[in-house]
Amino acid sequence: MSRIETTLQALAAQQRKAVIPYVTAGFPKADITPELMHAMVGAGADIIELGVPFSDPMADGPVIQQAGEAALALGVGMVQVLDMVRAFRQQNAQTPVVLMGYANPVEQYDHQHGAGAFVRDAAAAGVDGVLVVDYPPEECEDFAAALRAAGMDLIFLLAPTSTEQRMAHVGRIASGYVYYVSLKGVTGSGALDVDAVNAMLPRIRQHIQLPLGVGFGIRDAASAQAVGAQADAVIIGTKIIQLLQGQNATVGIAAVAAFIQEVRQALDQLAA
Repeated sequence: MSRIETTLQALAAQQRKAVIPYVTAGFPKADITPELMHAMVGAGADIIELGVPFSDPMADGPVIQQAGEAALALGVGMVQVLDMVRAFRQQNAQTPVVLMGYANPVEQYDHQHGAGAFVRDAAAAGVDGVLVVDYPPEECEDFAAALRAAGMDLIFLLAPTSTEQRMAHVGRIASGYVYYVSLKGVTGSGALDVDAVNAMLPRIRQHIQLPLGVGFGIRDAASAQAVGAQADAVIIGTKIIQLLQGQNATVGIAAVAAFIQEVRQALDQLAA
């Protein structure tokens, strides 16, 4: 059983929802990420999604895209991201970490370090799951199997436009949890339609037995609570990046921790 599965099962047994913050590795400074990860866990984060900077992120809105560009300018790539996970693991052996990004950095890592190097080195660093935005389920069954063999989960996105066939295919391959994108478009775009999310989740559950996390459009404790009434986890990225923008490390980390604490408290009210 993976750390992700263990964490989500324990929360479900307590009728609690998972808080999953997303941060871009190396933003706003290359050395801030492990400290930021610890602060988020201390504030109530259950799983951390760590974004791997990439030059052409098709699903990222302007806020996260700019964060990725800033991290790339500081020399942050996959090697550095894995180093950040290792540093985090020196003090935290429990909280799951999911790398979220695109195919190019994963495949480039294998090209540079040898076939299978990414899976081997990610597992050794303490990564628990991988979400590759541009890996469709039809093309990565071998990758999913390699991750599972190394104790890691492959997490997939579903969207409002996903077909029943796509849901079923994801249900056969995915592990850990499934990430439902609540909006059409990129991160940080549009307004959250809670009714539409609540109508979609039962359809997805007909095909997928894994916990469902919902992201894109969750900006505050109230929207997190509204989504958490039906979802198993809430995933928040753009708002967290905004809290870090233009701040020094101390102020930015404190702001993110305070925000996550608000979300944690709002979600815990659902179990009261």
